[in-house]
Amino acid sequence: MRRKTLDGLLVATGSVVALVLLAAGGLLFWANTFIDNQVHDQLAMQAITMPTKDSLETQAQHDALDQYAGQQMTDGDQAKAYADHYILVHMNEASGGQTYSEVSGQYIAMSQDPKADPKKLAELGQLRETLFMGNTLRGLLLNAYAFDTMGEIAGYAAIASFARAGMLLVLVGLGAVHMRRTSPEVEVGAPHQRGTVGAAI
Repeated sequence: MRRKTLDGLLVATGSVVALVLLAAGGLLFWANTFIDNQVHDQLAMQAITMPTKDSLETQAQHDALDQYAGQQMTDGDQAKAYADHYILVHMNEASGGQTYSEVSGQYIAMSQDPKADPKKLAELGQLRETLFMGNTLRGLLLNAYAFDTMGEIAGYAAIASFARAGMLLVLVGLGAVHMRRTSPEVEVGAPHQRGTVGAAI
C-alpha cells in the first residue's frame, strides 16, 4: 500500500471520529444544561427554604446542612442534604425509627380489631400519613439529586469529548501535512527517501 493512501485513510478516519466526538460533546453539554435548568426551576418552584442552624439538633445535621442554612433550595446537593438530614431525622423521631411500611401494617391490623382504642388508632393513622408524606417528599428530592448528578456527569463527559476531539483534530492536521509532503511512489515500510518522506520528518 502506498504511504500516501494510508495517510489519507488515517486522516479520513480521524476526521470522522473527531466529528463524532464533537457531536457527542455537544449533546452531552446540552443534556448537562437542560438537566441543570430543570432541576433548578422545579426545586425553586417549591419555595423550600433550607433550615437555619438553630433549628438543627445533631452534629450530623450541622455537618450536612450548615453550609446551606437559610438558602432557597435550588440544586440536587441541597435536596439530598434536606431529604437525608432533615426530613428523615424528623420522620425517625416521630416513628421511633419505624418505617412507613411497619407503621402502616400496625394501622391496618389495629383498624381490623373491633376492640382497638379509637384514640390510638387515630394517632397511628396520623403517624402513617405523616410518614407517607415524608417518604413522598424524600423520594421527589432524591430524584432531583439523582438527575442533578447525571447532569453533572454529562458535563464532565462533554468536556472529555471536546478534549479528545481537539487532540484528534491536531493529529489529523499533522497527518494531512505529512500526506501532502509524501511522494506518491513511497510504499508503506519502504526506506525513507531524501527529498520525499525524509523531508517531511
